[in-house]
Amino acid sequence: MDTPKITIAIDGYSSSGKSSMAKTLAKALGYDYVDTGAMYRAVTLYAMRHSLIDAEGVADSQAIAEALPKIGIAFRREADGSQHTLLNGEDVEETIRHLDVSNNVSAVAAIPAVRHDLVKKQQAFGTGKGIVMDGRDIGTTVFPDAEMKIFVTASPQTRAQRRVAELIEKGIPASYEEVLANVVHRDHIDETRAESPLRRADDAITLDNSTMTVDEQNRWLLDRYEECIAKSNR
Repeated sequence: MDTPKITIAIDGYSSSGKSSMAKTLAKALGYDYVDTGAMYRAVTLYAMRHSLIDAEGVADSQAIAEALPKIGIAFRREADGSQHTLLNGEDVEETIRHLDVSNNVSAVAAIPAVRHDLVKKQQAFGTGKGIVMDGRDIGTTVFPDAEMKIFVTASPQTRAQRRVAELIEKGIPASYEEVLANVVHRDHIDETRAESPLRRADDAITLDNSTMTVDEQNRWLLDRYEECIAKSNR
C-alpha cells in the first residue's frame, strides 16, 4: 500500500530551528517545502526599499497593503537542493536574512492585509498535500486540518546563540546582544498581534529543542511523522 501524503505544519518561535528541521524532513520524505517566513521577509524588504517603513521601524500599513499586487514572491530550487527566495524575479535569499530585515519583519507581518494575502498564497502551495510548511500560524490558520502539527520552542538565549552562529557562517556580522534583543522583541510582537498571533495549536506536539543536537531533533521529527502515518493507516 502506498504511503499517503500528508500536510505537515511546523510552527514556532523565531530562530528555533524550525526551518532547518522542516527542510530536512521535506528532503527525507520527498515533499515540497515552503518557508513562509521568507515570504514575510520578502514583503518587508520591498517595503524597506520603497521607504514604507520609517527610521523608527513603524510600517505604513495602508501603503504596504496597496503595494501587495506589485510584490511577486517565488521560490527557486538550486542544484544543491537549497531553496532561494525571489522578489519580483530577484534572488534575495541572502538579503532577507540580514538583521535590518529581521528588525522590521514582525511589524510588517502584523499587518492584516499582508497576512491575508500571504495566507492565500500559502494555502495554494499546499492543495495537493505532500508539503512541509513552517511559520508562525501554519497549524492554526493556514492549514488548521494538517495531519501533523509541531510547535517548536527553545529559550531566547539559545535561539540568539544559534542565530548569531548562522549569520556569522553566512559572512554577516552579528552581535549576540543585538540578536537577543531582536529575538525577544519579535517574540512579543508575534505573540500579541491581533491577526493570527503566534500560539500552539491545540492538537500540536511541542518540541523544546534547547538541549538537542540537530541530528536528535531531526530523528525526533521523523519519528513523529512515522507515528502519524501509522495512525492514519489504522
